[in-house]
Amino acid sequence: MEVDILIEDSRWEGLNFEELVKDALKATAAHLGLPTKLIEVSVLACDDARIAVLNHDFRDKAKATNVLSWPAEELASDTAGGPPSRPAVGVDGTVALGDIAISYDTCEREAADAGKPIKAHVTHLVVHGTLHLLGYDHVRDLDATLMQGIETEILGKMGLDDPYRE
Repeated sequence: MEVDILIEDSRWEGLNFEELVKDALKATAAHLGLPTKLIEVSVLACDDARIAVLNHDFRDKAKATNVLSWPAEELASDTAGGPPSRPAVGVDGTVALGDIAISYDTCEREAADAGKPIKAHVTHLVVHGTLHLLGYDHVRDLDATLMQGIETEILGKMGLDDPYRE
């Protein structure tokens, strides 16, 4: 597994961020039957100011968010609730998934509001972002149900609670 991590906000360093990311990626890939050692992902660990700029530039939403994803290829299913296509394997045998950005400020606030450890919330958001890279989405209700179910299963295997249970 090749994970390129750029930490722009030093608060991430206190969370053992690289290990959290790799664990979430491995669990997601294993759950979906993807070859973990061949996956390539880039992750930007930033703050609300930086992610707000990215959200504006790429989604035309001028506000901070918790996580953003840029898939290397479009894999989403045309059928609501249908599984996405499998990612292509490159000539060198690697599977380039894409890029993720995650904001410390929003993650910390959401974790506190939900009364859960920030590491658990960050792990959830990395799984969530990785599923977006793999073509999963939550725009349509059936797609959201599929994606949230997979997230819950992956996190459960990691010993984490269902993030959607109230």
